[in-house]
Amino acid sequence: QVQLVESGGGLVQAGASLNLSCAASGRAARSYAMGWFRQAPGKERDLVAAISWGGTSTYYVNSVKGRFTISRDNAKNTVYLQMNSLKPEDTAVYYCAASSRIGVVILRNDYGYWGQGTQVTVSS
Repeated sequence: QVQLVESGGGLVQAGASLNLSCAASGRAARSYAMGWFRQAPGKERDLVAAISWGGTSTYYVNSVKGRFTISRDNAKNTVYLQMNSLKPEDTAVYYCAASSRIGVVILRNDYGYWGQGTQVTVSS
């Protein structure tokens, strides 16, 4: 069982930065692959970025490449999403998720643990 708690969301203007954190606790939390998803009103929950358990492999959706960076500190059981050059279309609830699968996990259904989400709102 893994518990995930996100923080760091907020209301910012376009072009600003935010750094989301996801604190994991529970059995062997640091051994899980992690991902950040987002869900805008009326839309599906989509993967934004993912990272392998060791942090050596990452994945980004095209719309955030060059702007967002996913990282993890296994000593602190924490995963981060640094978001730069934010755009209004980045507005969504952001969720972190954990998967027991190996490597970088892309499919939403392969994530078994989810946080409660943190709201990110970007004004134009």
